[in-house]
Amino acid sequence: MISSLENIRRPFFVGIAGAGMSAIAQYLQGIGVQVAGSDRFFNEGKAEDIKAKLEEEGVKCFLQNGEGISSDTDLVVVSTAIEDTVIEVRKAKDLGIPIIRRSELLALIAATKKTIAIGGTSGKSTTTGMLFDIMRYAGKNPSVISGAGLVDLIKKGKIGNAFVGSGEWLIIEADESDGSIVQYRPEIGVLLNVEKDHKELDELMKVFETFRDNSKYFSVNRSNSYARKLSVDAKKDFSVDDSDSEAGIKATAFIQSGFHISFKVNGQQFGLNILGRHNMENAVAATAAAVIAGVSLSDASAALRNYEGIYRRTQVLGKKDGIWVVDDFAHNPVKCAAAIAACQPVSDKVVAWFQPHGYTPTKFLRSEFVHEISNALRDQDEIWMSEIFYAGGTAVKDISALDLINDIKALGKNAYFVEDRNQFLNEARAHLNEGTTLLLMGARDPSLEQFGKDVYNKL
Repeated sequence: MISSLENIRRPFFVGIAGAGMSAIAQYLQGIGVQVAGSDRFFNEGKAEDIKAKLEEEGVKCFLQNGEGISSDTDLVVVSTAIEDTVIEVRKAKDLGIPIIRRSELLALIAATKKTIAIGGTSGKSTTTGMLFDIMRYAGKNPSVISGAGLVDLIKKGKIGNAFVGSGEWLIIEADESDGSIVQYRPEIGVLLNVEKDHKELDELMKVFETFRDNSKYFSVNRSNSYARKLSVDAKKDFSVDDSDSEAGIKATAFIQSGFHISFKVNGQQFGLNILGRHNMENAVAATAAAVIAGVSLSDASAALRNYEGIYRRTQVLGKKDGIWVVDDFAHNPVKCAAAIAACQPVSDKVVAWFQPHGYTPTKFLRSEFVHEISNALRDQDEIWMSEIFYAGGTAVKDISALDLINDIKALGKNAYFVEDRNQFLNEARAHLNEGTTLLLMGARDPSLEQFGKDVYNKL
């Protein structure tokens, strides 16, 4: 059993192109560990940009064929998506090399720092990025391990989801989907929200309760009814609800003007170049954590004025012929609804396209998708879907995106299905006029970035 980082010198990551895996790989490489890894996408000629950036950092990348693992490998790291039949896993077992889950390794890393863990159903990556900017601005020199690339790091040629700072603080995303959040014992735990996603609400509440109990200091979003139930100290909590008089950090006076939002936090003016009320919540959460860590409200405000965003989180690709194109990672019901709502102040009409991922989660959340998306759409707005993204494996294909579209259409909303996403723009072109925002949503599929760029270029 691996109990600390001290003896890990030559780890091998199976599935290293994944957002969570590549972040930890870069972090370890940054602290002097010699990291290697493989990915099935490399076999298929995909994720070449990620491979190149990992190699620039000194990480050795291999095809997923077993050749990268040798007797010198002292640890094999896998995610929950890696099955025992994968050749590297079989080879590691044959050679007697310890195998550890990504989340277990992240817990070992977190134990070496004063860690701030960001948890919740939605907004973790954005809040992590915002908090990283605040802590940097305040001179804390933090490290970060994120589930998405920070735009300002991407601009420097990085993948953008990891950074090794010289300070004592580490900011991480704490994932509830696989239950790994219970492994962390952070200095500060932040709970953004609790919504049905991956698990039923009662099961999620038990997971987040353990997260709370494992945190030295804990801050919850009192505007979310379920998160509020887990409050420990209201003065460390945050709220965007004017009626809450107990929260220590309160946001008021929200205004969205185009692609800019402004609001006040305990009287301090904040302004960010980003979309949506949900991003005010993320900013207030980041501010609450920073205050607990000793940062002033004025520093938090000044830092976020220059916040450049997170890759594929309400990311504006540009404007063509009067049509804005926005790319977003939204993939659960609440996130999709929030992304649609965030685009509505920008344009007279929103045409949203969504590619669900995974047959099991889509079936599990079918009614929630229909409810949340339908409620978010105005009379003039539209929702389009292409078929569910299939990543391989043994999933039963017993639901289609068409089922969701038919359910939404039955509620009187403008809903359309185009099975092949490559035909989407041709089918939807007549629906796109000056004054429209085209919102592209989806996750887990690594080709979505290029798809978004292609749609914009062909518009």
